[in-house]
Amino acid sequence: METSPAGPIRPVHASRPVDPPAPATETRAADSGAADTAPADGGAEPDGDDPTDQATGPGRHRRITLLALAVLATASAAALVVGLPDWASEPADAARPLTAAEAERLAAVRVTNYRDVRSGVHVTVGRGSGRTELVGWVDWSRPLVYLDVGGPGAGTDRGLVQATGAALLARPDPAAAPTPAPPPLVPPTDRWRLPAPPAGRDLASVVDLLLDLGAARTAPDVATLPAAARWTGRDTVAGTPVDVLRAPLPPDTPGSAASGGPEFRLWLDPDARLHRLAGPLPDGTPVTVELARSDRPTLRPIDALGGHPGLPRALAEAETERLARLPARLRAAGGATLTLTAPLDPTRNLRGGGWLNWAGQTAYLGVGDVAAPADRTLLRHRAGRVSRVELPAGADTDPAARPPLPPPSGLTWSPARPPGDDLDRLVATALRAGATAVPAHSAVRLRDDRVADRTVDVIEVRVPRSPALRYWIDRTGLLRRVELRTGPGLWAQLDLSPAAVPALPTGGPPVPAPAPRPRRR
Repeated sequence: METSPAGPIRPVHASRPVDPPAPATETRAADSGAADTAPADGGAEPDGDDPTDQATGPGRHRRITLLALAVLATASAAALVVGLPDWASEPADAARPLTAAEAERLAAVRVTNYRDVRSGVHVTVGRGSGRTELVGWVDWSRPLVYLDVGGPGAGTDRGLVQATGAALLARPDPAAAPTPAPPPLVPPTDRWRLPAPPAGRDLASVVDLLLDLGAARTAPDVATLPAAARWTGRDTVAGTPVDVLRAPLPPDTPGSAASGGPEFRLWLDPDARLHRLAGPLPDGTPVTVELARSDRPTLRPIDALGGHPGLPRALAEAETERLARLPARLRAAGGATLTLTAPLDPTRNLRGGGWLNWAGQTAYLGVGDVAAPADRTLLRHRAGRVSRVELPAGADTDPAARPPLPPPSGLTWSPARPPGDDLDRLVATALRAGATAVPAHSAVRLRDDRVADRTVDVIEVRVPRSPALRYWIDRTGLLRRVELRTGPGLWAQLDLSPAAVPALPTGGPPVPAPAPRPRRR
């Protein structure tokens, strides 16, 4: 203890640490509150027994605040250290090379699709208000794609599409709902046409992408897969766990080199089934394909794509008899009205109507393009030769309407020539059916079908170096349809309704009916 002449004895509190002495100037500057209350002459200090001197002084507050901040900082750092391993364990870029098992699954994508036969698809081309959406199915075994085209960016493509690897046919429907829906399982029979290819993105690119996802061949060796293929993560699609891979599509020919095409992301399940695909079309437009693997109805191609393939077999006895008697049966019927459907190329989606006479081997019809119904062409067939004339443009009319009888006067017909295109050959084939019997050994029965509310046998005639043709013969032995395989890989049809026909313009003297040939045994 110490004495002070200026005041009473001041105890030293045990709970307060004793600070080392400091210069008077620092003490006064640091503790300005004390300086304000101390007498200038070093007189008496406040009574040290006042509790507020120790508990509530400004220095005490400062030390408590600093201590609290230090504790808080220590706790925060500890929490960060504890949480850091979980966050840092997931690298910023999780991509890695494929394992051997993943590479095998990627290589098996095409053959797995082919073995599954079909799948539902929902394709989105582009983004936002310019996107086109396509909903329907792909059949890799046939192959066939059948889609409803919609979405805000569909434009003139809105409607239905059917396509094979060789040809694409569209059925435009500008009044269709903007939101696409699965197309009808029994497709409409009318208004299908070959569309003109657009300058930019087109339906053909989508069809090619879908059909390229299937292949009947054994998957290529893993060594042929792109070296840049990567595993990028895991996901779930419609409840199915999948691996997400990034790679060009695998080659579809065994032993071929890896594709150098654009990269896609593929959502692939443990059984090598593809559930989603995302990447660019050839023009760079983004495309996403969602596959509904359980949506697998049997698809029916439209007639222009050949119709249902059926099960080809040799002719039965009754079918052979009807085919042999066909020429005599048609000559006895005399003739028929005809309706033509012939998508020959994007600028000639032809429809037509008229008559043919099997007894006189003549035909007269008018044809026009569905895109230009005011422009029509008249054709005369006689004795295996064809002449034609273009009608002056007039009012729009049904291209399948029958031509005027008699023909308008003052027209200049072309010289008669042998059939020169698929249209001429189709009509000539229908006329020849009333003159020459088809050998049974060159024909197979594809299937039964229906046309004009009658059951028919579809007989395909296969002659080397000649286009394939089909006769649709009803059970009474009459010909109801003739089909000819055209250059674009489509089938042109001539529907026939046996009936009395008027006198047809021939441009020459009557042609005698061909004499019947003896039947072969």
